[in-house]
Amino acid sequence: MRYLLVCVLLLVACSKKPTDYREFLNGTELVYPGKVSNAQALPGDGRLQLIWQPSPDQSIVKYNVYWNNGTDSMTINSTTHNTSDTVRCTIAGLAEYVYTFIVYSYDAQGNRSVATEINNARVYGTVYKATLHNRLPEADPYLINDDNTVTLRFVTPDTINITTALKYTNQRGEVATVWVSPLEDSLKLTDYKFGTPIVYQSSYIPVRGALDTFYTSRYDTFPSILRLVQCDKSLFQEHDLWGDMGIYQSDTRVSKLWDGSVGPQDYPNIYHSDGNGSLPRVLSFDMGKVYNQLSVIEETGRGCCNNPDQFEVWGIDDLTDAVPELNSDDAGWKAAMQSKGWTLLKEVARSDNGNAAVKANLMDNPPPVRYIRIRVTHCANGSNNYVNLSEITFWNKE
Repeated sequence: MRYLLVCVLLLVACSKKPTDYREFLNGTELVYPGKVSNAQALPGDGRLQLIWQPSPDQSIVKYNVYWNNGTDSMTINSTTHNTSDTVRCTIAGLAEYVYTFIVYSYDAQGNRSVATEINNARVYGTVYKATLHNRLPEADPYLINDDNTVTLRFVTPDTINITTALKYTNQRGEVATVWVSPLEDSLKLTDYKFGTPIVYQSSYIPVRGALDTFYTSRYDTFPSILRLVQCDKSLFQEHDLWGDMGIYQSDTRVSKLWDGSVGPQDYPNIYHSDGNGSLPRVLSFDMGKVYNQLSVIEETGRGCCNNPDQFEVWGIDDLTDAVPELNSDDAGWKAAMQSKGWTLLKEVARSDNGNAAVKANLMDNPPPVRYIRIRVTHCANGSNNYVNLSEITFWNKE
């Protein structure tokens, strides 16, 4: 009995016609145009672009794109059915967010394809921009080359850096722009005007293939590039202050210290103090102008003797009420100088006989300086009265 029932049911089922479903479609067939392929989203700034390869289905006349749960849409007319072509759809005015898009193909009769979803389509904006920072210079940010050019040094960028633009003033006084790529860690400026600022701004893309390049919110200033420039000795002037040592004779004056001589000189082409006092003894002079970054001193002794091997370099920019009436060998002289506004720029100690020219770096970040006092505390040959010098040279950073 059970076998007969199954056979009856099969006969009934087989009696249905293949086209009986048409009664639910008003006598028409269900047609699905070809769907797109290789669909993806390219992110941008407040916008994005959807791209895909079209279906070879010749019946397709347009594509509809939906997002925001179908509340927003866009129609793109079909102009090609070549699967090697790319259809592009740019959607602007989008908030910074991660979207899902649905793409349908349509034929002329309004039939639509199976949906193609494009998920995790990101739009970037102010939140992303706020995370961007200009590429950092190296800890040792620049090198001044022997040919007076400058090499700027940068660390490796930490995200997808496109380039870093630098603006500087060249030797003609013009503003020039150069770029350093993410693959470069240095950039050489051949015509930089020393003492002028360099500003720079980096640009990025969030991912490869992004529509837009994003720039940091502002330019940063590159660390100041200063070179050593010899102070102009033609401006130097004698300027004796209270307590300065006298001269041995009229042609061994303090001005011998900036007469341009090279190497240890012999008497009388030297500064030669009198013997009317004992160390420490001091001499003073005016450099003729204020220097804001006085950085290096070079001192050259006499060819034979009485050369300082230990001395102090003091500086100040204004002598108004700045000179203590105290002998330089007084134990309180240093404190008195500081109380009057003088700065101890360097305590120099030489280990040789004091003859040859020796350079010494002055203090970092010095105050402005115009007037100099050299306080000699010891001579290499043990002299306690006479002080001899051939030349003193200063360099300023600018």
